[in-house]
Amino acid sequence: MKTLWIAFALVCVTCNPSVADADQPNVVIIMADDMGYSDIGCFGGEIRTPNLDSLAKGGLRFTNFYSENMCWVSRASLLTGVFHKTSMVNGRLHRRCETLPEALRRNGYQTRMSGKWHLAGKKYDVFPVDRGYDEFYGILGGAASFFAPAHLTRNRENIEQEAIDDPHYYITDAISHEATRMIREAKPDRPLFLSVAYTAAHWPLHARESDIAEYKGKYAIGWDKLREQRLANMKRMGIVPSDTPLSPRHPTVTAWKETENQAWQQRRMEVYAAQITVMDSGIGHIIDALKKTNRFENTLIFFTIDNGGCHVEYSPNRKGDYLPKRTRAGGKMRPGNLPTIMPGPEDTYQSYGYGWANASNTPYRYFKQFDHEGGIRTSMIAHWPRGIERTGRLVKGVSHLVDIMPTVLEVTNSSVETSLQIEMDGESFSDAFGKEDHNGREMTFFDHARGRALRQGDWKIVATKVGKNFTWELYNLQNDPLEMQDLADKMPQKVNELASRWKSESVRHARQAALD
Repeated sequence: MKTLWIAFALVCVTCNPSVADADQPNVVIIMADDMGYSDIGCFGGEIRTPNLDSLAKGGLRFTNFYSENMCWVSRASLLTGVFHKTSMVNGRLHRRCETLPEALRRNGYQTRMSGKWHLAGKKYDVFPVDRGYDEFYGILGGAASFFAPAHLTRNRENIEQEAIDDPHYYITDAISHEATRMIREAKPDRPLFLSVAYTAAHWPLHARESDIAEYKGKYAIGWDKLREQRLANMKRMGIVPSDTPLSPRHPTVTAWKETENQAWQQRRMEVYAAQITVMDSGIGHIIDALKKTNRFENTLIFFTIDNGGCHVEYSPNRKGDYLPKRTRAGGKMRPGNLPTIMPGPEDTYQSYGYGWANASNTPYRYFKQFDHEGGIRTSMIAHWPRGIERTGRLVKGVSHLVDIMPTVLEVTNSSVETSLQIEMDGESFSDAFGKEDHNGREMTFFDHARGRALRQGDWKIVATKVGKNFTWELYNLQNDPLEMQDLADKMPQKVNELASRWKSESVRHARQAALD
């Protein structure tokens, strides 16, 4: 497929890029933040996501889909089709990687973005409108208060005061509202590309009391029973094979019946679930806007997540420019995962921690920052009424965020600027939209934060970095999808084979990143 894609791109580069084809689909890419594989309803979760469930029923669910293991590197991979070791340099997109909105805009598309950018660099001086978007509303950084977000920006203008002045402001609603406005105001005679990047469900745990109340008591069963229930749902849906076991509880997590401060623990998950349901409601408004503007039938919608559930326990002493010094009313902030403080209100800053993140990533092990399956296996939905046949299917071929860009370029008859572009790592999975099964990519490379890994076919090597030290583990994911049986000692030759390929990929990306 990759060879065919390269040939396709070389042909398309000769086309007139300034004229939009009337049959070109609109494209909407929705990305959630720090959510686990099993959170949403159509992937086995109990969290209410009726709009995402509807998209899945009328589209495709990709069950072997990968992100990177952290927010910004996933966004770089998505927007360039290039693994982040090349595509992102010093917190910014590599200037020789053409972005998806840049390529689509040259081909006549209107390009808009609402949500989290997180590719602005350390000085927050690179804006989405510098990398292909006609318009932007959202935050420049990686995290923010849901009620008074830092670095809130419209195009290049800081508009933090707008949220401060609005007692009803909530960023998830604002992202959805701006996205629907962008759809309504788009010119009807030109196709639209829209990125919607929610901050839900990244910490802090912020939600309105009325939304939290809908989940009151839902999590009294605790994380152990919740993991069992989710796995049973996943088996029933076919998301995982019927013989899939449940990975052991993470060693830092106590059995629920032995867990202290259970009311506080429940509240953490209640707020987290509320954040996701509010996001899903906003996605419903986006769908309605597409229908009212007669775009829905020919709009390719993706929903995905930037990494697995986040285990991080938020410290009372943690500092960052994303943490407001005061509430909008001038009150004192109360940060930290303190059981004496119930999360949710504006003056709190908490996360949901190891136990619930373990449940979010059911049935897999580990979390965000790691390259074990719990950190990088994410749920993905594709929906396109005019373009997808045999809806409701599960796509089991392996794919990755880097594959979205070549897929979109192919179905929109667009191309990259070959004189600037570093070769994409992505491979189109558009064959999944037709009657064919998608066989999936042969190799996927990972190296960031606390993890490094390479998947080749069913084989995977993965390591957790401790300083500069790491030891490869080896798993056959067909036989052992939960990575419980390390075969490294039994099959050193296989480890060496895969480690050699990982090293060559790492060197290749380092050389490309160094290109002027």
